[in-house]
Amino acid sequence: MPRTVVILQSNYIPWKGYFDLVNSADVFVIYDEVQFTRRDWRNRNKIILNGKSHWLSIPVETKGKYELPINQIKVSDHQWAKKHWASIRHAYGKAEHFASYEAQLAKAYEKAAKLDYLTDINILFLELLSDFLDITHNLAHSHKIPRTASYPTGRLVEICQSLEAQRYISGPSAKAYIEKDQFERAQIELCYANYADYPQYNQTSETFEHGVSILDLLMHEGRGARQHLKSVSNSNGLISP
Repeated sequence: MPRTVVILQSNYIPWKGYFDLVNSADVFVIYDEVQFTRRDWRNRNKIILNGKSHWLSIPVETKGKYELPINQIKVSDHQWAKKHWASIRHAYGKAEHFASYEAQLAKAYEKAAKLDYLTDINILFLELLSDFLDITHNLAHSHKIPRTASYPTGRLVEICQSLEAQRYISGPSAKAYIEKDQFERAQIELCYANYADYPQYNQTSETFEHGVSILDLLMHEGRGARQHLKSVSNSNGLISP
């Protein structure tokens, strides 16, 4: 198999598609050198609470700091962790597999409450949730790789080259800006993830919603949650044909 690299911004308690990419990568690069975006997945995600989707958002300092990269964004109120954990317990306390994860999640939220930077919080949960899914993760940080490229695609290519990648898997939304010819010249295979046709499970929402935190899947499926990842049943199952 070719050496595969994935490069993504960190997200807070991400959805299953994010973990499919983590599982598909030989090296998963945290791309938090780029500008923080408001009302995005960096500092928030959804759970199912009382049958409906419910946002959990980490409050961050953004006033006058809109151009800061993600890895410089700081939390503005450390009470967020206590509130989020209370919401998660309320949402999933009666779920079949809640008890399997309760102690570790409680400790993680206690630890997260003491962290100042959003990136550190996101990585804390990324590593813990990957462990829950039995995903062996090899994380790298893009800001530690010297930058010479001035354009987005060029930066992605030089990160891949520094990690000796032979294949790069991108999220599908990046098709709007990636210049594929730069990957072709670097002899790196460019692939896109396909998020269609995920199986449903016994979610308690009024209308089934795929795009919620992986916590929802874990609480209802437990160790079986791993089998809902396309990359588990087929190493190329996540990639668009």
